[in-house]
Amino acid sequence: MCAIVGLLSTNEVGQTLYDALISLQHRGQDAAGLLTSDGQNFVLRRGNGLVSEVITADDRLALRGRIGLGHVRYPTAGSAHHSEAQPFYVNAPYGLAMVHNGNLVNTTQLTQHVTQIARRHLSTHSDSELLLNLFASELQTILSQIVEKGGTLPTNAIFSAVQQIIQRCTGAYAVLVFIAGHGLLAFRDPNGIRPLVLGRSGNAYMVASESSALQTSGFKLEGDIAPGEAIFIDLKGQCHRRQCAEQAPHTPCIFEYIYLARADSILNKISVYQVRQAMGRELAKRITKVLDSDVIDVVIPIPETSCTAALQLAETLGLRYCEGLIKNRYIGRTFIMPEQEKRERSVRQKLNSIDREFAGKNVLLVDDSVVRGTTSKQVVELARRAGARHIYFASVAPQVRYPNLYGVDIPSKTELIAAENRSDQAIAKYIGADTIIFQKLDGLYNAMRQCGSIYEQFEDSIFTGKYITGQLPDDYFKQLAQLRASKAIDLSVPHD
Repeated sequence: MCAIVGLLSTNEVGQTLYDALISLQHRGQDAAGLLTSDGQNFVLRRGNGLVSEVITADDRLALRGRIGLGHVRYPTAGSAHHSEAQPFYVNAPYGLAMVHNGNLVNTTQLTQHVTQIARRHLSTHSDSELLLNLFASELQTILSQIVEKGGTLPTNAIFSAVQQIIQRCTGAYAVLVFIAGHGLLAFRDPNGIRPLVLGRSGNAYMVASESSALQTSGFKLEGDIAPGEAIFIDLKGQCHRRQCAEQAPHTPCIFEYIYLARADSILNKISVYQVRQAMGRELAKRITKVLDSDVIDVVIPIPETSCTAALQLAETLGLRYCEGLIKNRYIGRTFIMPEQEKRERSVRQKLNSIDREFAGKNVLLVDDSVVRGTTSKQVVELARRAGARHIYFASVAPQVRYPNLYGVDIPSKTELIAAENRSDQAIAKYIGADTIIFQKLDGLYNAMRQCGSIYEQFEDSIFTGKYITGQLPDDYFKQLAQLRASKAIDLSVPHD
């Protein structure tokens, strides 16, 4: 779960790209980077930290040019070293810079091709660097077979290279590529797992992971880049589009709507805010089958992704809603923090209770999901200390039982509190709640349909264990566990 943004304009783009990254900061707080070009030179700033920490005011003055790329990252596996901050760059052909959101699952095969057949060197374990070198190799091969006219890069060559990438790569990927001297390329995997939207303002084009980045930058949402589609915007501002993959089921990631995306974003023509409202109504139906709502005195969300659903839940059940937990907004999202120790410390720093809203009451706590259990456990302890008599815990998402392979930091079963079909009673006991109620998967799909979804299937593998891209390499989970272990995280206890 990273975020990408690209911009081609007739004006300077550095400040606008910076502003867009700020609006996408919720998708990654581990590293950030910006690259711009004035047509002759590249200016690159990247490193570990928040956008405001990595890209200073002086940097923004230096980021000159009318085309550029930006990225915020949190690592899903392997190193969180600053060398893996994006954008990545290679100097041939032309000079290519890339940002990528997602995760490739056939990296062993692709690495062998890039290093042994294409004879290209990889400096990191990042699948984004791998993808860039693969694209560069494919484009170079295609260019060697054609004659350029007047030094112009044929659009057909670019789209042919994308077609080769799609045929070779398995997994989730939303990608932006700056081709020096020629323009900005965007493309998306055939299943459209990770989001990518296109916006326009006059003759300027912006492509980003979420529509909120477009809106805050003054761009009008033109729509989504379709699954398997490539868009190339040349330096004259002409937009060329081509479908580069055979038709496949469009299966957006359903966790984007539960947790990852900002509430004010529109992804795949579906409002994230409206979906979260509908999820709250569906969860209310589920609660009435487990609990007598008369025993609940107050509904309190665990801020802040769950607030929209929790408010709708309370209204549906006719219960009092109260924001009894106050969030320190200067602490990042604990789910996407790269180290468990940081997660646990940040949970303690992030939330504080208004004790009078808990004291002597039967409280229904509502969270967007329960992944590793750490946040849930600590919040329940906080509610107990504040004097809650009974604590019921509700999750907008179903039980997270399986690893995510497509760019969300859920890579190992040993981290998941609900893995191995652990019972709801056991989960409630672990986090210290009297009862825990999980949304049913059917409830999520009902919520999506209520908000205009036309999709028969979403990427929901963390709940079902069914991976939309098909059979995985035999050694994939083993390699992922080894990369995960290299980060020195204790995997013996479920975490959140």
